[in-house]
Amino acid sequence: MSRLGVALKRVLVGRPQRSDRLSQTLLPKRIALPVFASDAMSSVAYAPEEIFLTLSVAGLSAYAFSPWVGLAVVVVLLTVVTSYRQNVQAYPSGGGDYEVVTVNLGRRAGLTVASALLVDYTLTVAVSISAAAANVGALVPVVADNRVWFSVGAILLLTALNLRGVRESGVAFAVPTYAFMLGIGTMIVWGLTRIVVLGEELRAPSADLELLAHGDALTGLALAMLVLRSFTQGCAALTGVEAISNGVPAFRKPKARNAATTLLMLGIVSVLMFSGLIALALLTGVKIAERPAEQIVGAPPGYVQETLVAQLAEAVFDDFRPGFFFVVIFTALILVLAANTAYNGFPVLGSILSQDRFLPRQLHTRGDRLAFSNGILVLAAVAIVLVVGFEAEVTRLIALYTVGVFTSFTLSQAGMLRHWNRLLATETDPAARRRMMRSRAINGFGAGLTGTVLLVVLITKFTRGAWIAIAAMFVFYVMMEAIRRHYDRVAVELVAGETDAVLPSRNHAIVLVSTLHKPTLRALAYARATRPDRLEAVTVNVDDADTKRLMREWDKRKLPVPLKVIESPYREITKPVLDYVKRIRGDNPRDVVTVFIPEYVVGHWWEQILHNQSALRLKGRLLFQPGVMVTSVPWQLRSSERVVTRKRRPENAPGSSRRGYEPVARDDGASTPPKAGTGPRRP
Repeated sequence: MSRLGVALKRVLVGRPQRSDRLSQTLLPKRIALPVFASDAMSSVAYAPEEIFLTLSVAGLSAYAFSPWVGLAVVVVLLTVVTSYRQNVQAYPSGGGDYEVVTVNLGRRAGLTVASALLVDYTLTVAVSISAAAANVGALVPVVADNRVWFSVGAILLLTALNLRGVRESGVAFAVPTYAFMLGIGTMIVWGLTRIVVLGEELRAPSADLELLAHGDALTGLALAMLVLRSFTQGCAALTGVEAISNGVPAFRKPKARNAATTLLMLGIVSVLMFSGLIALALLTGVKIAERPAEQIVGAPPGYVQETLVAQLAEAVFDDFRPGFFFVVIFTALILVLAANTAYNGFPVLGSILSQDRFLPRQLHTRGDRLAFSNGILVLAAVAIVLVVGFEAEVTRLIALYTVGVFTSFTLSQAGMLRHWNRLLATETDPAARRRMMRSRAINGFGAGLTGTVLLVVLITKFTRGAWIAIAAMFVFYVMMEAIRRHYDRVAVELVAGETDAVLPSRNHAIVLVSTLHKPTLRALAYARATRPDRLEAVTVNVDDADTKRLMREWDKRKLPVPLKVIESPYREITKPVLDYVKRIRGDNPRDVVTVFIPEYVVGHWWEQILHNQSALRLKGRLLFQPGVMVTSVPWQLRSSERVVTRKRRPENAPGSSRRGYEPVARDDGASTPPKAGTGPRRP
C-alpha cells in the first residue's frame, strides 16, 4: 500500500490496536444500549407511520384500527424481548439465533436462520438510512431531491466510523441516541399533557386535509387483509431485537446479565415511544397517505407530505420552534445511526459463520482496530446496492424487511423449546425445574406468536416484495453450503498421509535466462546457494543471433553452470519451458524441479507493463505443474526506490559494506551507503 493510502487509512480508521487491548473495548450498558439497540428504538420513528400509511388505503375510517394494530405490535414486541432474555442467558457466546438453532434444530435450520439474519442486517442499513433521508428531506429540500446520494454518503460515513472500532463508534453514537430518546419522550409527554391535562387542542399540519380511500372502499376480507398488512408493517418496530444476542461478547462482565438488562431497557423504551406516537397521532388528527397526490384533498399547491414525527413535532412545539428542530434533527440522525446495529451484528455473525467454514475465512479475523473490518465493508457494499436499487424508498424496502426477522425469531424460539426440553429430561432439582418450565413457557408462547406473525407476513407481503427477501435468503443459503463443501473438499485433499513425509530423491534446479545481465547473475548465485543436486541454466532460442551472443558471453565469463538451449521454431517461450520441465518430471517422478525466474521490481505501474510479462506468464503456468517449485528472484530497478519506506541508512553504517550496499558519492567526495533495497555490490 502506498504512503498516501496508509496515511488516508490512518486518518479514517486510526492507529492500529494490539490484540491484548480487546478487553478494553468491551461496552458498559450505557454504551451498549445505543450500539445494539439503536435500530429497535429508532424504528418507532417509521413503524407507526407505516401503520397509518397502510390503513390510509381504506380511507380515514380505517385509522380506527390503528390502536388495536399498535397494541398487537406491542404484545409481540414484549414477547420477543422476554424470550430473547432467555436466549442471551442460555447462549452467551455471541452466536445468537444461529447458535441456538444450529445446536438444537440442526445445521440446515441454522443456515436458514443465518441466511435470514444476513438479509435482515443489510435491510436494516438500507431502511434506516432511507428513513433518515426522508426525515432530513422534511427540513432540507435538496436532500429530498437527492435522497439516494444522501443515503450512499451516510452509509460510507457509518462505515468509516465502525472501522474505527466498536467502542469508538458506540461513544460517537451515544449522545445522538439519548438525545433522540429525550426528544421523542419530551414530545409525547408534553403533547399528551397539553391535550389531556390542559385541555388544549393540538392540530397536526395535515389535520384539516381530507383523506380519500385509494380506489373503492374496502370491506370484508379485503379490509381484514389490509389491517393484517398494516400489522406486519408495524412489526418493523421489532427489528434489531436479536442483535443484542449476537453482541453478548462485546458487553462487560457479567456479559449475559448485562445483555439481558439492556434488552429489558430496550423493550420498555420502545413500547413507550411506539404507543405514545400512535396515541399522539390520533389525538392531533395526523393524515398520512400512501399515495398523497391521489388521496389528499384540500392541500395547498406544492404540498409535500411530511413524516409522522415531523408533523407531531410541529403540532406539539407550535410555539417553541427549537423543539421542532431538535426532534426532527435527532430523529433523522438516529435513523442514520440505527444502521449501527447491523454494523455490529453482521460482522460478528459473519465471523462465526466463517469460523464454521460457511463464509470466506477473511471474514473471521479482526482488523487493526479490533473490528471485523471485512464484514463491515461487505455489509456496506450490499446496503448501497439495495439503496440504489430501491431508490431509498422506505415503504418498498420494508416490504422485504420483516420476513427475515420473523424467520429468525420463530426458529430461535423453537430451538429454545428443544433446549429446555433437553435440560428438563435430566434435571432433578425442583427449583431449577420450575425455572426451566417457566422459561420454556415463555419461549413456547414466543414461538407460537412469532410463527403466526411470519405466516401473516408471507401471506400479505409475498407479492409486494417479500419474495425478493426469500430469494435472497435462498441465494445466501446455497452460497454458504457451496463454500462449506469447498472447504471440506480442500481439507480432505490436504490431509497428510504416512507417505507424504518422504523427501524427494533430488532437487533439479533450473535458472531461466534471456540475457546475461545483473538479474541473471543474481539468480544464478542464489540458485547455487540453495545447493541443488543438479543446476542448469535454460534459455529458449527465439532469435539465433541473440542466442549465439548469449552463449559467447557465457563461455567468456566461464560460469560454473551449464547453459542449455531449447529450440522454439514458433518463437514461443512458455510452451517449450513447460515441455522441458514436464520431461524432467517424467524421467524422474520423485525429483523436485525448482525453477528460478529473475524478475524486475519496478516503481511505476506503467513499468510493470513494459517488463516481467514473460515471467508472469511462465509463473502462472508453472504453478499448476505438480512437483514444480517456482522461485522469483527480484532485482530492484532504480525506480523502485520511490516506494521504499525505510529511511536512508546513516553514513558509514557498520556492516553496510558487508551486507552488499554500494557507497554513494557525496558532493565532498566521500561516500554514504544508499537506501536499503537498491541492490548489493555484486550480483
